[in-house]
Amino acid sequence: MSAPWWAWAGTVAVVLALITLDFAAAARRPHAVGLREATAWSIAYIALAIGFGIVLAVTDDGHRAAAYLTGWLVEKSLSVDNLFVFLIIMRQFAVPPQYQQKVLLVGITAALVMRAALIAVGAAAISLFSPTFLLFGLLLIFTAVRLARHFREDPDVENNRLVRATRRVLPTSEKLHGGRMLAREDGRRVVTPLFVVFLAIGGTDFIFALDSIPAVFGVTQDPFLVFAANAFALLGLRALYFLIEGLLSRLVYLSLGLAVILAFIGVKLILFFGHENVSSAVPTVATPVSLVVILVVLAVSTVTSLYRVRRHPEERAHAGTLRRRPPAEPRRQLDEDR
Repeated sequence: MSAPWWAWAGTVAVVLALITLDFAAAARRPHAVGLREATAWSIAYIALAIGFGIVLAVTDDGHRAAAYLTGWLVEKSLSVDNLFVFLIIMRQFAVPPQYQQKVLLVGITAALVMRAALIAVGAAAISLFSPTFLLFGLLLIFTAVRLARHFREDPDVENNRLVRATRRVLPTSEKLHGGRMLAREDGRRVVTPLFVVFLAIGGTDFIFALDSIPAVFGVTQDPFLVFAANAFALLGLRALYFLIEGLLSRLVYLSLGLAVILAFIGVKLILFFGHENVSSAVPTVATPVSLVVILVVLAVSTVTSLYRVRRHPEERAHAGTLRRRPPAEPRRQLDEDR
C-alpha cells in the first residue's frame, strides 16, 4: 500500500462524511442554488483540498504534497470540462433548477465510485506491466489531438448509447414525480426523466475518467495521492457548477487548453517510460515543472478566452468531443407533474 491503512481509512471517512453532508443539505430543502451559497461551498471545498495538501507536507514530505496538489489541479481543471457536459445535459433535458443539485450529487457520487475502481485497475496495471506508462501516454496524446480537432463542438448527449438503451429497455415516464428517480404509473414501476439524466451524466463522466485517471497517474503513481486528488476535485463540483454556470459559456479556449495539458502529460509519461526502461539518459519532467506548465496553460486559455469573447460577444464555449457529432435532433423536454 502507498499509505498506511489509517490514512486510507481516515481519507475515505472524510470523503463519505462530506458526501453525506452534501446529500443532507440538498435533501432538506430542494432549491435553486444561489451565487452566495455556491461561493461559500466552493471556497470551503477548495480550502479543504489545499488543507489536505498542507497536512501531507507537515506529516510526510513536501514532494508528496506537491505531487498531490499538482494532481488535484489537473483533476480540477479537467473536471471543469465535466461541468460543460453537465450544463449541456441539464439544458438538453430541461431539468428544473430545484432538482439540478440532486442529480449532480448522485452523478458525482457514482463518479467517485467509478474512479476508485479505475484507480485500482490502473495501479495494478502499472505494477504488473511497465509499458502501461507508454500506453497511458499514447492514449492521452490521442485524446488531446481529437479534443483539439473538435474543441468547438459538444458531445452528443441525446444519442448517448446508455440513454437510448435505457429508454428502449425500461418503461420511462415523461413526468418528474416530485424529483424522484423511480415512481409508479398506472400500477407499474417506471423510471423518471431524472433517472435518464443521471445515466447521461454517469455515462459521460465514465468517458472523462478514462482520460483523467491516466492524466493524474502521469503526475504521481501513488494510488493514495491519485485517489485523494480525484476525491477532493470531484467533491466541490456541485457547488462549482452553480458558481461558474454563467462563466462557462465564455471560456471558449478552455477545451483547447485542456488538450494541451493532456498532450503535455502524455509526453511526460512516455519520457518516464523511456527513462525507466530504455536509458537513464532520457530526460524526465519534475513535478514542480508540471505544476508551473499546467498553471500557465490554464491562465493563458482563460485570459485569451475572455479576450476573444469581449471582441466577439456572439461566441460561446463548447465542451469539446472526441468525435464529430451527427446532425442535431429535436430536444426532449421534461414535463412537470400535472
